[in-house]
Amino acid sequence: MRSLVTATLLVAAYFLLPMDSAFTVTTFLALFGGVVVVAALLSWQIYRITLSPRPGLKAMEAMAITVPLFVLLYATACFLLEHSASGSFSEPLSRTDALYFAMTVFSTVGFGDITARSESARLLTTGQITLNLLLLSVAARLLANAIERGRQRHGQSAGPGRDESTLPAP
Repeated sequence: MRSLVTATLLVAAYFLLPMDSAFTVTTFLALFGGVVVVAALLSWQIYRITLSPRPGLKAMEAMAITVPLFVLLYATACFLLEHSASGSFSEPLSRTDALYFAMTVFSTVGFGDITARSESARLLTTGQITLNLLLLSVAARLLANAIERGRQRHGQSAGPGRDESTLPAP
Protein backbone atom coordinates (compact mmCIF):
# COMPACT_ATOMS: atom_id res chain seq x y z
CA MET A 1 0.00 0.00 0.00
CA ARG A 2 2.87 2.34 0.86
CA SER A 3 4.36 1.80 -2.61
CA LEU A 4 1.10 2.64 -4.33
CA VAL A 5 0.68 5.81 -2.29
CA THR A 6 4.29 6.86 -2.95
CA ALA A 7 4.01 6.24 -6.70
CA THR A 8 0.70 8.13 -6.79
CA LEU A 9 2.24 11.08 -4.97
CA LEU A 10 5.20 11.11 -7.37
CA VAL A 11 2.91 11.16 -10.42
CA ALA A 12 0.72 13.84 -8.83
CA ALA A 13 3.80 15.98 -8.13
CA TYR A 14 4.93 15.55 -11.73
CA PHE A 15 1.61 16.89 -13.02
CA LEU A 16 1.10 19.59 -10.38
CA LEU A 17 4.51 21.14 -9.76
CA PRO A 18 5.38 24.13 -11.92
CA MET A 19 7.81 23.31 -14.71
CA ASP A 20 8.43 26.48 -16.61
CA SER A 21 12.21 26.62 -16.62
CA ALA A 22 14.30 25.89 -19.67
CA PHE A 23 16.51 22.83 -20.09
CA THR A 24 19.85 24.23 -19.03
CA VAL A 25 23.06 23.02 -17.44
CA THR A 26 21.26 23.35 -14.11
CA THR A 27 18.49 21.09 -15.41
CA PHE A 28 21.08 18.55 -16.54
CA LEU A 29 22.78 18.67 -13.14
CA ALA A 30 19.39 18.24 -11.45
CA LEU A 31 18.70 15.20 -13.67
CA PHE A 32 22.13 13.79 -12.83
CA GLY A 33 21.48 14.47 -9.15
CA GLY A 34 18.09 12.78 -9.46
CA VAL A 35 19.71 9.67 -10.95
CA VAL A 36 22.22 9.67 -8.07
CA VAL A 37 19.31 9.94 -5.62
CA VAL A 38 17.58 6.98 -7.34
CA ALA A 39 20.82 4.95 -7.05
CA ALA A 40 21.20 5.91 -3.38
CA LEU A 41 17.55 5.09 -2.71
CA LEU A 42 17.97 1.72 -4.39
CA SER A 43 21.12 1.02 -2.35
CA TRP A 44 19.32 1.90 0.87
CA GLN A 45 16.38 -0.30 -0.14
CA ILE A 46 18.72 -3.21 -0.92
CA TYR A 47 20.17 -2.89 2.57
CA ARG A 48 16.64 -2.83 4.04
CA ILE A 49 15.73 -5.95 2.01
CA THR A 50 18.54 -7.91 3.65
CA LEU A 51 17.17 -7.00 7.09
CA SER A 52 13.50 -7.62 6.30
CA PRO A 53 11.65 -10.73 7.46
CA ARG A 54 9.85 -10.55 4.07
CA PRO A 55 12.63 -9.73 1.60
CA GLY A 56 10.64 -10.62 -1.54
CA LEU A 57 7.86 -8.24 -0.59
CA LYS A 58 10.38 -5.53 0.33
CA ALA A 59 12.07 -5.94 -3.08
CA MET A 60 8.75 -5.45 -4.88
CA GLU A 61 8.20 -2.34 -2.81
CA ALA A 62 11.66 -1.08 -3.76
CA MET A 63 10.98 -1.46 -7.48
CA ALA A 64 7.48 0.02 -7.14
CA ILE A 65 9.07 3.22 -5.87
CA THR A 66 12.34 3.29 -7.84
CA VAL A 67 10.94 2.73 -11.34
CA PRO A 68 8.28 5.47 -11.25
CA LEU A 69 10.78 7.94 -9.79
CA PHE A 70 13.30 7.10 -12.52
CA VAL A 71 10.76 7.36 -15.35
CA LEU A 72 9.36 10.62 -13.97
CA LEU A 73 12.86 12.12 -13.85
CA TYR A 74 13.28 11.44 -17.56
CA ALA A 75 9.75 12.58 -18.39
CA THR A 76 10.52 15.88 -16.68
CA ALA A 77 13.78 16.24 -18.60
CA CYS A 78 12.03 15.49 -21.93
CA PHE A 79 9.26 17.98 -21.14
CA LEU A 80 11.71 20.74 -20.21
CA LEU A 81 13.92 20.02 -23.23
CA GLU A 82 11.01 20.24 -25.64
CA HIS A 83 9.79 23.47 -24.08
CA SER A 84 13.20 25.12 -24.17
CA ALA A 85 14.18 23.82 -27.63
CA SER A 86 11.00 23.35 -29.62
CA GLY A 87 11.31 20.63 -32.24
CA SER A 88 13.56 18.41 -30.11
CA PHE A 89 10.96 15.69 -30.51
CA SER A 90 8.79 14.76 -33.47
CA GLU A 91 5.85 16.56 -31.87
CA PRO A 92 5.36 19.08 -29.08
CA LEU A 93 5.29 17.33 -25.71
CA SER A 94 2.73 17.94 -23.01
CA ARG A 95 3.48 16.47 -19.60
CA THR A 96 1.43 13.42 -20.57
CA ASP A 97 3.30 13.06 -23.87
CA ALA A 98 6.66 13.36 -22.09
CA LEU A 99 5.64 10.71 -19.56
CA TYR A 100 4.37 8.49 -22.38
CA PHE A 101 7.66 8.89 -24.28
CA ALA A 102 9.79 8.18 -21.20
CA MET A 103 7.69 5.12 -20.39
CA THR A 104 7.86 3.71 -23.94
CA VAL A 105 11.64 4.15 -23.89
CA PHE A 106 11.88 2.54 -20.44
CA SER A 107 9.71 -0.41 -21.42
CA THR A 108 11.63 -0.82 -24.71
CA VAL A 109 8.31 -0.81 -26.58
CA GLY A 110 9.20 2.27 -28.62
CA PHE A 111 6.07 2.72 -30.74
CA GLY A 112 7.87 5.33 -32.85
CA ASP A 113 5.01 7.84 -32.73
CA ILE A 114 7.19 10.25 -30.74
CA THR A 115 10.87 10.30 -31.63
CA ALA A 116 13.91 12.27 -30.53
CA ARG A 117 14.89 14.66 -33.33
CA SER A 118 17.55 16.99 -31.98
CA GLU A 119 20.99 15.94 -30.85
CA SER A 120 20.15 16.97 -27.29
CA ALA A 121 16.98 14.86 -27.29
CA ARG A 122 18.86 11.90 -28.75
CA LEU A 123 21.59 12.21 -26.11
CA LEU A 124 18.97 12.43 -23.37
CA THR A 125 17.17 9.36 -24.76
CA THR A 126 20.44 7.45 -25.17
CA GLY A 127 21.27 8.22 -21.55
CA GLN A 128 17.88 6.95 -20.47
CA ILE A 129 18.25 3.75 -22.50
CA THR A 130 21.68 3.12 -20.99
CA LEU A 131 20.46 3.68 -17.45
CA ASN A 132 17.33 1.60 -18.17
CA LEU A 133 19.53 -1.37 -19.04
CA LEU A 134 21.56 -0.85 -15.88
CA LEU A 135 18.48 -0.45 -13.72
CA LEU A 136 16.82 -3.52 -15.17
CA SER A 137 19.87 -5.79 -15.14
CA VAL A 138 22.18 -4.69 -12.35
CA ALA A 139 19.41 -3.61 -9.97
CA ALA A 140 17.48 -6.82 -10.60
CA ARG A 141 20.56 -8.87 -9.78
CA LEU A 142 21.32 -6.82 -6.66
CA LEU A 143 17.71 -7.15 -5.52
CA ALA A 144 17.80 -10.92 -6.06
CA ASN A 145 21.01 -11.16 -4.02
CA ALA A 146 19.49 -9.01 -1.26
CA ILE A 147 16.39 -11.23 -1.15
CA GLU A 148 18.59 -14.31 -0.80
CA ARG A 149 20.66 -12.70 1.98
CA GLY A 150 17.48 -11.62 3.74
CA ARG A 151 16.05 -15.11 3.54
CA GLN A 152 19.29 -16.62 4.84
CA ARG A 153 19.39 -14.11 7.70
CA HIS A 154 15.85 -15.03 8.73
CA GLY A 155 16.28 -18.78 8.18
CA GLN A 156 13.74 -18.98 5.37
CA SER A 157 13.81 -21.77 2.79
CA ALA A 158 15.79 -21.56 -0.44
CA GLY A 159 12.69 -21.97 -2.56
CA PRO A 160 9.05 -23.07 -2.57
CA GLY A 161 8.80 -26.19 -0.47
CA ARG A 162 12.58 -26.57 -0.19
CA ASP A 163 14.59 -26.12 2.94
CA GLU A 164 18.34 -25.58 2.64
CA SER A 165 18.93 -28.29 5.24
CA THR A 166 17.26 -30.86 2.98
CA LEU A 167 19.07 -29.88 -0.22
CA PRO A 168 21.48 -32.52 -1.55
CA ALA A 169 25.18 -31.86 -0.93
CA PRO A 170 27.08 -30.61 -4.00
